Amino acid sequence: MSLTVMIDSIKGRPDYKRVGMILCHNGIVRGTARDGRVVSEIEVTADRRRLGDIVAEMKNRPGIIDVLVEVYEGRLKVGDDIMCVAVAGDIRENTFPVLEDAVNAIKRDVVTKVEI
Repeated sequence: MSLTVMIDSIKGRPDYKRVGMILCHNGIVRGTARDGRVVSEIEVTADRRRLGDIVAEMKNRPGIIDVLVEVYEGRLKVGDDIMCVAVAGDIRENTFPVLEDAVNAIKRDVVTKVEI
């Protein structure tokens, strides 16, 4: 699912009139690790059960209308998408923290990456 599809899905909701903003994150495979080593590809696995728990938790936060997440698993090359997140909310004070918390929780608790 691409960010465009996620946004279109949110815009198609019957309660879309409640949405004041849609924030998106598109994580991609970088050509360098945080320590500067060259990376050609990564192997990604995801804990889908934990992902569902995180999405449910984020959807229950005040002002949040929807949270959509796609994590791409398998062997990914530099430039490939790893994770797409779309958060629809009423106002920025409610929405920005949810995007950041969701991305951080998914990276910490859901995704396992091995750099190659």
